[in-house]
Amino acid sequence: MNKNILVIPGDGIGQEVTTWGQKALAKIADKYHHNFTFDIALMGHEAIEATGNPLPDETLAKAKATDAILFGAIGHIKYDNDPSAKVRPEQGLLKIRKELGLYANLRPIKLFDELLEASSIKPEILKGSDILFFRELTGDVYFGEKKRSEDRKTASDLMIYSTYEVERIAEKAFLAARTRRKKLCSVDKANVLESSRLWREVVQEMAKKYTDIEVEHMFIDNAAMQLIKDPKRFDVVLTANLFGDILTDEASQIAGSMGMLASASIGDKVGFYEPIHGSAHDIVGKNLANPLASILSASLLLDISFGLKTEADNLIAAVEQVLKQGFRTKDIANAKTEASMILGTKEMGQKVIDLI
Repeated sequence: MNKNILVIPGDGIGQEVTTWGQKALAKIADKYHHNFTFDIALMGHEAIEATGNPLPDETLAKAKATDAILFGAIGHIKYDNDPSAKVRPEQGLLKIRKELGLYANLRPIKLFDELLEASSIKPEILKGSDILFFRELTGDVYFGEKKRSEDRKTASDLMIYSTYEVERIAEKAFLAARTRRKKLCSVDKANVLESSRLWREVVQEMAKKYTDIEVEHMFIDNAAMQLIKDPKRFDVVLTANLFGDILTDEASQIAGSMGMLASASIGDKVGFYEPIHGSAHDIVGKNLANPLASILSASLLLDISFGLKTEADNLIAAVEQVLKQGFRTKDIANAKTEASMILGTKEMGQKVIDLI
């Protein structure tokens, strides 16, 4: 198989972890006799510093022409401390999602048994958890009209959805549920929000076509509580952009660390794959970042964009084997982990590469 992969390291630790996602893909290509060609592009703070634009035209052109994208992270403390900044790294991420039509964000929350002790949640509650989130990615308050009064003392963000936006991601979620435990939980706030009432109406109508799927509707506040109380009750979770952003970060604690969670943003063409963690500037350059989420994102890339299920499973198995051997990065270590088994970014990445 001949494929082109665009690597966008982004900001902060994104540049450190994508190195290992790319190396994992290169090792897979070598082992299974594929030809993967890699290109690099700028986005975020790094792009602003170099070009003044968080998503340079050159990067967007490369993104539209490639077969898949491996991304790192975006953001910088400079902008966190200056909310009035007109040009921001996150604008690049929002724009590329819109330009590529990446309306569905898939976040698998699968707990490796070896990391049961890494979470602050009791192991008996966590064991067996396996959730697949479908977060709508190009609507909601992130893309709705934003206003600020002339005196700057009143602000609003429009939470907006159209029927077709709900239908297209709901269809992907229903189809995924058919390949799993045939359970779908749609999360909204239909008791308060009109956009959520539309969301629920559309999902209820679509459920009539998927009579083999058990459908549950849950308010966001209850879902946030149930996710920690009884995560095993969930299989496929379908929700809107804002709610999905919050719930999937909460769900990272099921897996023990954000450093373990991969994600895929897909539409009808190019797939965009990234760990869910941020740029984490407090640990940049310290060899502390966990590269496993980037490697697991590479696994999703192989499976979803290229249809290479065997190769994707090989990457997951390599990660699992490293964990079984007792190796950890600092974020997934606990008091029982021996100091000699706590690895840096480079050492952990290399352990996985060696086991592919």
